[in-house]
Order: sequence, then C-alpha cells, then structure tokens
Amino acid sequence: MDKLFVAAIKEETVGLDYFKHIGVGKINATYNTLKLIQIYKPKIIVNYGTAGAINTKLKGIVECTKFYQRDMDVRGLDFKLGETPFDKVKEIIISDSGYSCGTGDSFVNQKIEMEVDVVDMEAYAIAKVCMLENIEFKCFKYISDNADENANNDWNTNLALGTEAFAKMINKKF
Repeated sequence: MDKLFVAAIKEETVGLDYFKHIGVGKINATYNTLKLIQIYKPKIIVNYGTAGAINTKLKGIVECTKFYQRDMDVRGLDFKLGETPFDKVKEIIISDSGYSCGTGDSFVNQKIEMEVDVVDMEAYAIAKVCMLENIEFKCFKYISDNADENANNDWNTNLALGTEAFAKMINKKF
C-alpha cells in the first residue's frame, strides 16, 4: 500500500471506508500508527481530522506542515514550552507553506500559551513517527471550532461537514 489514510475516530470519516482509525490522543496515535506501518508499509501517510482554530481567520480544510507538542511543559527545568527534555526533535517542520498545529492530550476550549494556527490531539505524534520511519506525511484539518467556550457545541455541529469537505478535496489531491 503506497498511501495510508488515518484519522482518530470513525466519526470524522463516516462513509470514507479507506481510512484506518488510530484512536484519540498522542499515545493511541503513536502506537496504532506504528502497528499500521508494520502491516501496510506505506510510502505516505495522510492524516485527516478536525481541529480548533487559534487563528480564527481559518475556515474549511487547511494543510498543516509544522507540528508542536502544546502540552509538553517542562519549563520548571529550563526547557521551552513544547520541548521534550533530552530529545533532539524540538519541532517538526515539513514545509513553511502550511499552517502550524499544536498537538496535545486535551480538548481546547480556552486560550493556550503556545502560538500555533490550529490545535488537535494526534498530528504531532503521527508526524514524529513518520519522520523517524522515513515516511512522507501529509496532514489536513477541518476547522470545526475556534478553540473557545463554544468549541464543544461547534465541534459536534461541524463534524459531518468536515467529512464532506475532505472527500471533495481528496479526489483533487490524490
């Protein structure tokens, strides 16, 4: 299999039967992505999912090409927000032409300290696995909410709209 399409949950890809679901959060994404790589040996992994917009000008589907861990916080030991202690990988930048994604194991519904365009719960983990395994990575996020006090309601309302938009876009890109 040349291309492997992954999403966290089936609710993000209803009707798109070619997707594999890796679970919510960085640990599930890492573990299940590695299992899928062992089985399918893809040359490229395409991640689609929903994301909250910190950059509230963003709408629809965006391509993310810069990835950060928004919840890695070891500033008390003089590391930067997002920096994993003793890890050479500080950030993952595939291209400067896309948007930045801050990944963390929390649903964002208030202001965060990290400056990124969007927030999600899996992309950094998948991007790092791909980088370490020398697999090309593409990441597309549907802006489901503005990562604010209305995020939960907005996410539920917009979930299906993202699937429709991604299905249309993917036919043009791949």
